[in-house]
Amino acid sequence: MSHPHLLKAIALQAGVSLATVDRVLHQRPGVRAHTVRRVQQAVAELERQSAQVGLQGRKFMLDVVMQAPARFAQVVRDALEREMPLMHPAIFRARYHMGESLPVTDLLAVLDKIAMRGSHGVLLKAPNDARMVEAVARLKARGIPVVTLVTDLPDSARLAYVGMDNRAAGQTAAYLLGQWLGTQEQAAVLVSLSSTRFRGEEEREAAFVEALGQHHPLLQPVDASEGLGLHEATAALVLQRLHEHPQVCAVYSIGGANAAILQAFEKAGRRCRVFIGHDLDADNLPLLRAGQLNAVLHHDLQHDMRMACLQIMRAHGAGPAHTLPTLSGVQVVTPFNLPL
Repeated sequence: MSHPHLLKAIALQAGVSLATVDRVLHQRPGVRAHTVRRVQQAVAELERQSAQVGLQGRKFMLDVVMQAPARFAQVVRDALEREMPLMHPAIFRARYHMGESLPVTDLLAVLDKIAMRGSHGVLLKAPNDARMVEAVARLKARGIPVVTLVTDLPDSARLAYVGMDNRAAGQTAAYLLGQWLGTQEQAAVLVSLSSTRFRGEEEREAAFVEALGQHHPLLQPVDASEGLGLHEATAALVLQRLHEHPQVCAVYSIGGANAAILQAFEKAGRRCRVFIGHDLDADNLPLLRAGQLNAVLHHDLQHDMRMACLQIMRAHGAGPAHTLPTLSGVQVVTPFNLPL
């Protein structure tokens, strides 16, 4: 701290004399409290700017590995590609490995190929499977950090999870449905998941069912899972559940394919009184505008992408030293407050 050039830089940044900087840094008396704070703030600002200078032109190659419907994969890709240029002066690039119904064996092959080829980091959306946990450990052993996206692998060696606060999402859906359906009549709510193997979806469902039981005991959840968010599979599954449960009159769709769910209701000759979905993707936006969805639980995917990039930078000694917020808040979007 006593290097003359550094002392001059701090004095210039703080707008005080060299003698004042020296007294503050060596904790000598005779300096007013607000001046001490100015010098301390100048030191912090210079440290941040120094870190930015060290990033100039530094390149990070990401691999994005996702098992997800094409509509959601595209939303994620768009968010990441909007965010990467904003990470300047660091330079980010991405390779994409995405499929709607990739078997776990195919995902494992992709991850092992990345481990052999090398990468600065992997953004991963995959089923919570023991084999995936082992693959993440292999990547970590090769110095490749993994950030799980939207759905988590909590028992793995992943660096961090970024995405929606899934428990808050499930609780919010239960609250909204309870308000709209009322608490004076018995009814059933279809809870649609793409698969119970995705930890994030499972957490939303568990929180939803728990909140219904506590606050709206007359509303009974009916599970409909394993349609993988695909149209035909989801439509057939929901139609079967509607025949089995004549009291179903509302939907909390966690896994998507909402046009297929509405098609099943129409085919069964049933009315869906309340429909809550997730994500402002290409399928949900027209349904929301048409009033066929009452609300969409949305979160800022671009914030998630930024947090993921910063986590990867931290893993390579280039990111912020402080802890980063990795959970996105839940936004309730209706036909009347659609973001521009």
